Amino acid sequence: MTTDARSSVFEQLDLPDTSLTRDAYAHVERITAAFVLHHSARSYVFARAHAQNQGLRAGTDYDDELLFLSCVLHDIGLSEEGNGDQRFEVDGADAAAAFLRDRGVEERRIAIAWDAIALHTSDGIAERKGTEVALAQAGIGTDILGVGRESLPSGLADDVHALLPRLDLGYALSDAIVAQAKAKPHKASPLTFPGDLLRHHLPYGAHPGWYDLLAAAGWGDKPVGADARRRAETPQQVGTLFVEYLEAGDIEGLMSLYEPNAHFVPTPGTHLVGTDAIREALQQMIDTGARLKLELRDIRQAGDVALVSNHATLTGAGPEPVISTTTEILRRRPDGGWVHAVDDPFFG
Repeated sequence: MTTDARSSVFEQLDLPDTSLTRDAYAHVERITAAFVLHHSARSYVFARAHAQNQGLRAGTDYDDELLFLSCVLHDIGLSEEGNGDQRFEVDGADAAAAFLRDRGVEERRIAIAWDAIALHTSDGIAERKGTEVALAQAGIGTDILGVGRESLPSGLADDVHALLPRLDLGYALSDAIVAQAKAKPHKASPLTFPGDLLRHHLPYGAHPGWYDLLAAAGWGDKPVGADARRRAETPQQVGTLFVEYLEAGDIEGLMSLYEPNAHFVPTPGTHLVGTDAIREALQQMIDTGARLKLELRDIRQAGDVALVSNHATLTGAGPEPVISTTTEILRRRPDGGWVHAVDDPFFG
C-alpha cells in the first residue's frame, strides 16, 4: 500500500491520526498479509461504533489512540516476525508491547494494550479488564464472527469492506493459526482457541480434548449421574445398548445414545429432530412394549464418524413386525462414547 493509499484509509475511515498510529499501521502493513491488516483496521472501526452505541466518548471515557493501537496490532503474532513459542495471542501481545516501548509509550498504556491483544479470544475475561480491552474484543468479534453486527450504523460495514476487502478473512486467519500450530504444537495447547482449531485438522485422538486430559490425569475420575451409564465404546455397541435400554424401559439410557440435535425417523415419513421430539417417540416405543432385534449388516468408520447399517426387526409397536434396513450415522463424542447423529431405519 502506498503512502497516498494509507492516507486515504486514515481520511476515509477517520482513523486516529497521530505519528504513532500511522507508524503502527505501516508496521502491520509491512509484516502481515493484507487480510490481517484489513481485519485489524476494520476491528477498530467496529469497536469505535460499539463505543458510540454505548454512549462512550473518545478522550473522556476511553483512550481512542490506545484503542486503535490495540486493534491494529492485535494479530501481529501471526506474522513471521511475531511468531514465537507461545500461543499467537500472547506472542502478539509481547511483540506489540515491544513495538510501543521502543516508541516511548508509557508502561500503563502498554499494559492495557497487552491485555487487549492477549485476551482478544477470551470471552468473559476481556470484557472485565477495562474499557479499551472490552471494546477491542467487541470490534474484533464483530469482524470475525459478526457478533453485534446488528447494532452497527446502517451502511458502515459496506463502506469499510469496500475500502478494506475481507479477503475471506475467517478462513485465511484460521489457516494462519493452524499453520503456526502444526509447525509448533506447543503454541496450541488443548484448552486454548488455537488448540481447538488445530484439533479439527488432525486425525481423531491426535490432539487431546478435555475428556482425554481427564482420562490421562491418573486420578481415576469417572462420570457421575446420568453420564455414568455404560457408554458405547465402539460404533457396533450403540445398537447393542439401544436394544438393552429399550427392553429395560430406560428412556434416559436411550437418550444417551443420541446427540442433542440428532435426526430420528421412528416410522416411515416421520422425521424428528432434537432431544424433545426424540424423547417423546422413544417413550412411546417403551410404553407399547416394543422390542428390537438388530443384525449388523455393514459398517464404515472414518475417524470419529461411522456409517452403520443393520437389519432391524421391531415387534410390539403394532400388530405386525416392522422389518427394515437401517441407515445410521454415528459420531464419537469428546468423552469417547459413540452416539447417533442420524438414526433412520427407513432411508431409501
